[in-house]
Amino acid sequence: MHAYEIFKDLAIILTAAKLMGLLARKCKVPQVVGEILAGLLIGPSVLGLIEQTDFLSYMAEIGVILIMFSAGLETNLRDMIKTGPFACAVAVCGVFVPLLFGTLLYMAFYGIAAIGSIHFYKAVFIGVILTATSVGITVKALSELGKLKSELGTAIVSAAIIDDIIGIMVLTLVVGIGGNTSGGTAEILTVLVKTLLFFVFAIVVGLIFYRIFQWLDQGRHVHTQRIPIFGLALCMALAYSAEKFFGVADVTGAYLAGIILCNIRDAEYIDRKMSVSSYMMFGPVFFAGIGLKTNIEGMTWMMFAFSVCFVIVALISKIVGCSAISKLCGHNTTDSLIIGVGMMTRGEVALIVAQKGLSVGLLDPLYFTPVIILIVVSSILTPIILKILFNKKEKLAH
Repeated sequence: MHAYEIFKDLAIILTAAKLMGLLARKCKVPQVVGEILAGLLIGPSVLGLIEQTDFLSYMAEIGVILIMFSAGLETNLRDMIKTGPFACAVAVCGVFVPLLFGTLLYMAFYGIAAIGSIHFYKAVFIGVILTATSVGITVKALSELGKLKSELGTAIVSAAIIDDIIGIMVLTLVVGIGGNTSGGTAEILTVLVKTLLFFVFAIVVGLIFYRIFQWLDQGRHVHTQRIPIFGLALCMALAYSAEKFFGVADVTGAYLAGIILCNIRDAEYIDRKMSVSSYMMFGPVFFAGIGLKTNIEGMTWMMFAFSVCFVIVALISKIVGCSAISKLCGHNTTDSLIIGVGMMTRGEVALIVAQKGLSVGLLDPLYFTPVIILIVVSSILTPIILKILFNKKEKLAH
């Protein structure tokens, strides 16, 4: 592939994403839905104009990093601290219920297996895939609805971040015991220790860089380009450190970088500068890339039936788990449903989990298509249902 081919791909992706985004807005649904459908339309499943490449994957990764950095910058730190215990409870239920439902789904199709057998761990791994929540897609949907800074929006984003961390721990546990890797117990302990160390590292780095940026943000440095540039550098450094040294998802590092800077005077200015790159280039590539990954060729009727059940179970299990704990914590029915629906999107973490399963022999390649279909369906439905529920909430308030 020649280097200039990437310009053709980007031209098609950006044009299709913008046109479909405008169409989605005309239909009164969030633009992110249109961007995902654009990827599906121009991808291998329909027109076949674009194929997923490493370059587009890297662009998409930058897109989700910028989205999460902006989400951190727009966070109200006081609200986040206030919702912390509740977010942890939502995250735990948001992992446990899908894990259980996914395991039972696989066994319903392929038979109940004895605990400890490879068939049992394959069943559990299907549940592990369902534990992940796509923070990036939920953040974009909440942002478009103007609810990202609300108490519910903050709780959803916080819970989604914690959800992914717990999901990665569960992944390590299942792979360590049932996969082809060795040293299961030692690996599990290593992940737990690394995760704890990451948050200690983030707190120390956060306090240091918060002071540095406060100093930069005073006097003649206010609204100068160096502030957003240094902020972006901090975002990329924390995203890299999270994944490279601590085994935590890079989006978590990017989000924490935004949290570190959310209370400085120029936080809104940094966010505005970041939004230009995200809105113009990297964001559309990320969302269109979800559709590009979908390829339904070779789908059998058995796999089609499993895929339909897989998607239904994935969506319902998140809503049931997260809404139930929200209701128990004193939220009304509408708010509980908003939290449950906000947690049901699947995205990049689900793909990472699935790819890990393929590499260790706990997931057969044919199950990768249902995962992609789940990501597309949940990414389209979540913004639409969230808008309906928030409109209902506003009507009830009046």
